[in-house]
Amino acid sequence: MAEKPVYGPDNPHPLSTMKTELVWDGKYDEFGSRREVDIAALSMPLQKIETVDEPHSRAVIQGDLFNAKKAHADDFRNMLIWGDNKLTMASLLKEFRGKIDLIYIDPPFDVGADFTMNVPIGDAKENIGKDQSALEMIAYRDMWGKGTDSYLHMMYERLLLIKELLSETGSVYVHCDWRMNSSLHFLLEEVFGDMRLVNEIIWRRKQAAAWAGKGFGITNDTLLFFSKSEKFTYNPEFSKEDDNTKKYIKERFRCDDGDGRLYMKSPLVNPLNRPNLRYEFHGIQPPPTGWLYSRERMGAMYEKNELVMPRTSTGRIYRKIFLDEYHGQPIQNLWTDIPIVNPMAIERTGYNTQKPEALLERIIKASSNEGDLVADFFCGSGTTGAVAEKLGRRWIMADLGRFAIHTSRKRMIDIQRKLYEDNRLYRAFDVFNLGRYERQWWQKSALKGADEEHRRVVLEFFRAEVLDKTPSPLIHGRKGGSFCHVDGIDSIFTREEAKAVAEAVSSAGCREVYCLAWEFEMDLRLTTAALEKEFGVKLKLIQIPREIMEKNRTDPPPFLEMALLEAEPVYKGAGKERTVDIKITKFLPSLAEVPSKELETLKERAVKSGTDFIDFWAVDFEWEPGKPFNHHWQDYRTRKDRSLKTVSFATHKYPKAGKYTACVKVVDIFGCDTSITVEVDV
Repeated sequence: MAEKPVYGPDNPHPLSTMKTELVWDGKYDEFGSRREVDIAALSMPLQKIETVDEPHSRAVIQGDLFNAKKAHADDFRNMLIWGDNKLTMASLLKEFRGKIDLIYIDPPFDVGADFTMNVPIGDAKENIGKDQSALEMIAYRDMWGKGTDSYLHMMYERLLLIKELLSETGSVYVHCDWRMNSSLHFLLEEVFGDMRLVNEIIWRRKQAAAWAGKGFGITNDTLLFFSKSEKFTYNPEFSKEDDNTKKYIKERFRCDDGDGRLYMKSPLVNPLNRPNLRYEFHGIQPPPTGWLYSRERMGAMYEKNELVMPRTSTGRIYRKIFLDEYHGQPIQNLWTDIPIVNPMAIERTGYNTQKPEALLERIIKASSNEGDLVADFFCGSGTTGAVAEKLGRRWIMADLGRFAIHTSRKRMIDIQRKLYEDNRLYRAFDVFNLGRYERQWWQKSALKGADEEHRRVVLEFFRAEVLDKTPSPLIHGRKGGSFCHVDGIDSIFTREEAKAVAEAVSSAGCREVYCLAWEFEMDLRLTTAALEKEFGVKLKLIQIPREIMEKNRTDPPPFLEMALLEAEPVYKGAGKERTVDIKITKFLPSLAEVPSKELETLKERAVKSGTDFIDFWAVDFEWEPGKPFNHHWQDYRTRKDRSLKTVSFATHKYPKAGKYTACVKVVDIFGCDTSITVEVDV
C-alpha cells in the first residue's frame, strides 16, 4: 500500500499554492494550456452594403446645393455591422486596434429569456408575434449550451477583443443584472486587472413593485466600469434633478444679499495643517490649520463679493456658493434618477431590451469627449449610436439580429434628419455585412457535426429526393423538375455561393433550383436577379425553418420563399424636365420569423394587403452592380405615424437621356429585407 504523502514546508500541498482564479469549462484545454482567441482565423473583410447620408442624398436628387463642410462634423463615416460580434471585433482590429475610446455592451444575461416580441402591422391596430431568427436562436443556444460555463467563455473571448480595441484612455461598461454580475466582475478583473475597476454602478431601473415571490423585489441592474489603464478619460458629472439634490438645495441655499441671488455659506478652513496659509485677512485671524486658499485668491474673492465677512475679528469667513453657479451634487455610483423607457416615450422603438437614452448619455459624457469613438457590439435598438451621434461622438455598432440592425438603421436616419433640420453637425454612416457564423449548436449536439447528415435531414423535411450521385457537389437533391442546394449549417448563403450554384445547375441542363439556407446575405436578391439573366436559371431562395431542430419532430414545417417584391418606374414631365419615381406594385413577405400558430392567418393577410407588412423602403436611383446601396430616398413607419407611401416622391432627375437601373430595398416588420432592380428609361 502506497504511503500517504506528507505535506509541509518542503512539500507544500497543491491547494496551498493555488491562486484565486475564476475557472470554467473551456478555459483550459486537455493539456492544461490556456485557450486563446485565434484572432487571425476570425478576421474577415467587412463588406459595405449600404451608404446612408439622408440629407445629402435628398438634396442631390432634388437638385439642391449641399455643403458637406457645414453639415458634416468630419469625413469619418460611422459603422453599423450585421454579424457575430466576435468575428466583427476581430475584423475591426486591423483598423481600430487601440483606437476606440469607450465601449458599452449590454449582453444577454438571462438563460431563460423569451425573445419573442410583438410588432405592429400596417396602421398598428393589430400586433403579431416575432420570433428570433434561426441564426440568433442557434447563437443563443450555443451561448447557454453549458450554462454558466459556455456563457463565461463567450464573454471572455469578447472581453479580450474589447481590451485590444480600447485606446489607452479608454473604458468599458458591461451592463448586467443579479444573475451574472458577480461572475462578470471576476471575469473583467482577470482580463483588465483588479486595479482597473473604476466603479460598480447600481442603476435603479424601476420603482418598488408588488413582488409575488419570497425575498425582496429586484429593481436594479449593475454596470461594471473598467478602464484600459490609469490614464482613462473621466469627466465628473453633476445632478440637480434628483430628489436628494432638490432637498439639499432647498435646505442650504437660503441666503440672499438683497440682489435676488441665493447662495449658501461654505467654510474656508483647510482640512490639512498648512502653516503657509496662516495669514491675517482684513483683520481676521486664520483658523488653526490655515485658510483654504492663498492670500491672492482670497483677495480676488473679496473683490467679487464672494465672501461672507464676520462682524468681529474672532468670527469666521465663509465663501458664497451661488445657486445660479452651482453645478449640482456629484453623481455617485447609485443612479436613482433615470427611469426605464416608458411606453409613451418619444425615444421608444418597441425593442424589448431598449435602454433609456439618459442612461447612455451619462456614460458617454463621463467617459468620452466630443469627437471620440464609441462602440456597442450588442447594439439592439441602437441607443448607444443615437446618443453618441447627438453628443458629437463617432460610433461603431454591431448586432447578430437583422431586426436590431433594421431598428438601428431607421433610428439613425431619423436622427440625421433632425440634426440637419436643426443646423447641427452629423456624420454619415455605412451598413456592413460579415461573412460566416461558425459555431452551430444543433449540428454539434444532434447531428454530431456531420454536414451531410444535416443536408439529408433538411431535404427529407422539404419532401425532396436525396441524390447520392450528382452532377456537382453543389447539387444535393431533386424536387419535381428542380434541383436542390442545401447550404452548410455553418454558413450564410452568399452572393458568391449563389453564382456557383447557378452555374452548376445551368451546366447540368436544369432551369430551376431551390436554394435552402438558414440565413441569406443581406441584399442577396440584387445578385440573384442578375444571375437568373446570366445563366437562365431560376433561383428560389428558401428559408430553412427552425422547427426541424425540434426534438422528435416528424411532420414537415412550412418552407417559405424569401419575400416577393415587384416595382415599376413612374414618369412625370418630358425632356429635361422629366422626373422619375418608383412605385411598389406587389409585396409578399416571407413570414419566416412568424410563430407557426399564426402562419396560416398571416398568409391570407399578406396576400390581401402585403404592403401592410412593409416597415421601411428605400430607393437607389443610380444603382450599379458591385457597389453599396445608396439611400437616395426612403420612407418608413414610426411608432406615432404608421402611414407608409407606396410611391416615392423624390422627383429624381437623371443628368442625361438613357437607360438607368434603380434599386428598391424593402424591410418588413420582422427586420427581413429584400431588394430588386427596376429598369428606368429617360
